[in-house]
Amino acid sequence: MASIPPKIKVLLSGNERLQKLKEAFHGKYGQMPLFYARAPGRVNLIGEHIDYCGYAVLPMAIEQNILAAVSVSDSQTIQMTNTDPKYKDFTVSVDGITIDREDPQWYYYFLCGVRGIQEHLSLSSLAGMCCVVDGTIPASSGLSSSSALVCCAGLVTMEANQKSLSKVTLAETCAKCERYIGTEGGGMDQSISFLAEEGTAKLIEFNPLRATDVRLPDGAFFVIANCCVEMNKAASSHFNMRVVECRIATKILAKARAVDWQRLLKLGDLQKELQASLEEMLELVEEVLHPEPYSREEICRTLGIREEQLGQNILSANTQHATQFKLYQRARHVYGEAARVLQFKAVCDSSPADAVAQLGDLMNRSHASCRDLYECSCPELDQLVDICLQAGAVGSRLTGAGWGGCTVSMVPGEKIDSFLQTVSARYYMPDARRSALEKQSLFVTKPGGGAAIFIEE
Repeated sequence: MASIPPKIKVLLSGNERLQKLKEAFHGKYGQMPLFYARAPGRVNLIGEHIDYCGYAVLPMAIEQNILAAVSVSDSQTIQMTNTDPKYKDFTVSVDGITIDREDPQWYYYFLCGVRGIQEHLSLSSLAGMCCVVDGTIPASSGLSSSSALVCCAGLVTMEANQKSLSKVTLAETCAKCERYIGTEGGGMDQSISFLAEEGTAKLIEFNPLRATDVRLPDGAFFVIANCCVEMNKAASSHFNMRVVECRIATKILAKARAVDWQRLLKLGDLQKELQASLEEMLELVEEVLHPEPYSREEICRTLGIREEQLGQNILSANTQHATQFKLYQRARHVYGEAARVLQFKAVCDSSPADAVAQLGDLMNRSHASCRDLYECSCPELDQLVDICLQAGAVGSRLTGAGWGGCTVSMVPGEKIDSFLQTVSARYYMPDARRSALEKQSLFVTKPGGGAAIFIEE
C-alpha cells in the first residue's frame, strides 16, 4: 500500500461521470478543472460505535463516493457548487473560513476538510479554488457521505496548495477536523476512505492508526439496504450522547479500580490500563455498574465532583441538557462488540468450512446489541433486518451510526437474486416513498478503492 494517495491519469472519454462533471464545471465557471479528487463512502461490516472508544473496526470502502472537480486561482476565495440542485452554492474568503455547527449545511463539511489541512500544514494563506462536488452516496444513510465529503475536501486542499501528505496523516487530520461541526467520531470513516484497497475489507486499529487486510469468504456477497429514515449526526445529540455515556462509564469503572479516572476518556484506554481481557472488562461492568439509568447527581456523587465540573469537563456542548445516562448498557455493548470484531477477523483468517454461518451469527449478535444495549436502531431498521434474514441473509445488521440509514446483509451467492426480489417486494414496494428511492437504496457492493487524485490525460 503506497503511503500517499495515488495520482491517476484518466481518459475522460471512458468515464461518463467525470465527463459530465467536467462539463458541469465548465458551465459553472467558464474554465476547465485542473484535477479531480475522489473519496469513497464505506460500509462497516462489524464494530459499531466502538472506534471512538479506542477499539478496532472492520469496514470496507464502497463504490459510491464523493467526487470533486477543482481549479486553482489567486481569487482569495473558495467557490463551491454541488451537482445536486437541492444543495446551495457557497463562496467564502480564504481568510474568513468559519463553520456553523448549529447549521450543518453540506459546504460546512467541505470547509472542515479545508480548515483541517490548513491548520495541520500551518498554511498562512490558502490557494483560491473553484469546486464542483458530485456525490453518489445517499445522504444521512450511515454510509459516511459527510465524512467522505470532509476527506475529499482535505485531499483537494492538499493538492491545490501543492503539498503532499501520507494517507495516514490525511485520515487522522480529517478525523479531527470533523469535530469543527460538532461530531465526536472515532476516525473509522476517514481511515477507510484513505486506506481502502480494492478487493479487501480492512481491520482498522487506532493509536497508532493502522489497517490490515481482511479477506472476506468466497461465495458470500454483501448487500446494502437503506431503511429510508435519515439521521444527521451533527443535527442531533443521539451520537454525542453515546460518546458521553461511554466516557462517564470509563471514569466510574476506573474509579472503582482505583485508577486515575480523571485522565481516562475511553473504555479501550481503561482496558489497557488494567491489562485485562475483554471478558474481564465485561465482568467488571457487571460488578460495578447497575442497569438502571444514572442521574447527574449519582454520577457527581460517585466521582466526587460538582455538577459544574460534569458540564464543563465531561459533557459535550449538545448533551448539557441530559439528565439520565445508561452506562451499564453502553459499556456492555462496547466491550462485547470489540470482541465480535476480533472474532470476525479470526474467522476470515482461518476460513473454516462454516465461515459464512459463523460471520452471519456475529453480525446478528451485533445488531441485537446495537438495538437492545446501545439503542441506536429504529423500528424501520429492525423491520428491514428481519425481512433480510427471512429473505435468505445469513447475517444482517444496522451499519453506521444508526437511528436510520442502512443495513448490511451477508447473502450466499446463489440466493442474491431471490433476496433482492423479496426485500424489494416486502420493504420497498408497499410504500410509495421507499419505492421511489429503491434504485439507490438496495444494492450489492464489494470492497472498493480509497481516495485518489485524477488528472486528465
